[in-house]
Amino acid sequence: MNSPDPRTTRRSFIQGVAALGIAGDALLRTGDAKGALYAARQEMGKPTSWPDAGRRILGRTGFNGSRLVFGCGAALSRGRRDDLLEAAFDAGLNVFDNGTRRYYSDAEINLAPFLARHSKERDKIFLISKAMTYLDIGPEDEITTAQAKEGAATWSGLLDESLRELGVDHVDAYYVMASNNPHVVRNPEMRRAFEHARDAGKVKHWGLSTHQNAQRVLEAAMETGWYDLAQIAITPAGWYDFTDRNILPGTDAMKGIEPFLNKVRASGIALVGMKAGRYLAGRKFLGWGKPDAFDEHYEPSFMASGLSAFQRSYAYVLAHGLDAVNADMQSFAHLEENVAAAAASPTHFA
Repeated sequence: MNSPDPRTTRRSFIQGVAALGIAGDALLRTGDAKGALYAARQEMGKPTSWPDAGRRILGRTGFNGSRLVFGCGAALSRGRRDDLLEAAFDAGLNVFDNGTRRYYSDAEINLAPFLARHSKERDKIFLISKAMTYLDIGPEDEITTAQAKEGAATWSGLLDESLRELGVDHVDAYYVMASNNPHVVRNPEMRRAFEHARDAGKVKHWGLSTHQNAQRVLEAAMETGWYDLAQIAITPAGWYDFTDRNILPGTDAMKGIEPFLNKVRASGIALVGMKAGRYLAGRKFLGWGKPDAFDEHYEPSFMASGLSAFQRSYAYVLAHGLDAVNADMQSFAHLEENVAAAAASPTHFA
């Protein structure tokens, strides 16, 4: 029997020690045991195999984006999670959603090192930022020219701040965040602000996000022909209203909304869902967790799929009118769960 090559044995030992050091450091920094194990395996040259979460062309952008969007806000607002970002990128996620520090604290600063490491692959990453206009108006209030100019100036200034914190010269899309007012969606002052940023090379595509009044907002966006992406709060049970953290009263289930969503997508607007599983988590003071909230909307075969309640919600919305879903991933376990859900969606919904 041949003796093992001592050089190989020594190399393996050194790699093992290095991997243990990386795993220990990751565990101390994040408390994420699964993430630490993943980092160690990567160091030893044993990459983890990921299921295919899928990709789709995001409307008029032409970008072939992952159907699972990495929502950076909660994951990065209080600290760096380079290990989680690298694992997500390795799993095929190439759309990263972030936003102004006024809402997401240090999330953009904490994404910057990841972007710097992948600067030579920048064309493979679709980077989104967003900010509100911070106007004190309701969902149906008319907007004056003075208000529109003020909101546009605030929104534009926050883009410049985001670019500095991200350490980049441009983002691929910049959203009007909390865009629940159709009058703002149609406003030419806002359009001029976007065009000015686009012409200066700061942004390529215009988008919006809203947790409220989504159908009216999307109708206005289609009328203008200005928007390339829209991020909307929606669940298998229908529209999600962030105002009271509940399903919008009187809403159709998502299956009934799907023809409208397909019409929006046919107009060239990529649709990204958010809050697909938030309602399942419940609210502490009302009782934590509503895992069966959407079960009545699922076929028996889907209920028997073995997916968790959260996975079912993500898999379902991806199959009923959305191009992608923005997922809150604060741990490696969340990442694994969400990637598996996206990968399972086409299996259960032809």
